[in-house]
Amino acid sequence: MSEIILMSDARVAAVPVEENGEPLVDVSARLRVDDRKHEDSGGAEVFLRQGVLDRLLRAQALLPDGLRLLFVEGYRPPALQRHYFETYADGLRAAHPDWSADRIRSAASRYVSPPEIAPHSAGAAVDLTLTDADGRELDLGTAMNANPEESNGACYTGAGNITEAAKANRAVLGEALSAAGLVNYPTEWWHWSYGDRYWALQTGAPAALYAAKEHESR
Repeated sequence: MSEIILMSDARVAAVPVEENGEPLVDVSARLRVDDRKHEDSGGAEVFLRQGVLDRLLRAQALLPDGLRLLFVEGYRPPALQRHYFETYADGLRAAHPDWSADRIRSAASRYVSPPEIAPHSAGAAVDLTLTDADGRELDLGTAMNANPEESNGACYTGAGNITEAAKANRAVLGEALSAAGLVNYPTEWWHWSYGDRYWALQTGAPAALYAAKEHESR
């Protein structure tokens, strides 16, 4: 297996950002949207940068007949990102009191990006899955947002401890999204991004296109 670069890696933070000014746009008229994150985000989760939405629509057009993307979360306000990260890190700290601060930060970043580089807060990342034509979610091996502890690592995109059907569904999702220009965070099969620092590092782009920004929820 190739090296997994975590969001906490100094190489990610070292990528420069050249904000291109693209707006955050509401995806709900263009994609099938799930509301499971609405309570946390108050409606902000349906926004993405225009360039990311364009690529998701391209990916959806590449899916086999009868399959559709199910959009769950895009933009995440910086304060909410910080809350998610600190809450998860606190849980790891309680479970592993002997771990150093650096180890806690690294372990936490398998599941929640450090707030200062979080792709969701730039409107650059999306959490999504696949449905059939009737809107039923396909089996992709774990529940979306299952963390490494509760899933025994099955949340990792390349995990071996899932069914062959789930592996096949992950491959279908990944092929379409990769062809459209997005990159996956390999500890979360559902997390894909474009234009953020992680994307730039993985693709060799000279800079990220999107910086974190504030956006008022609806």
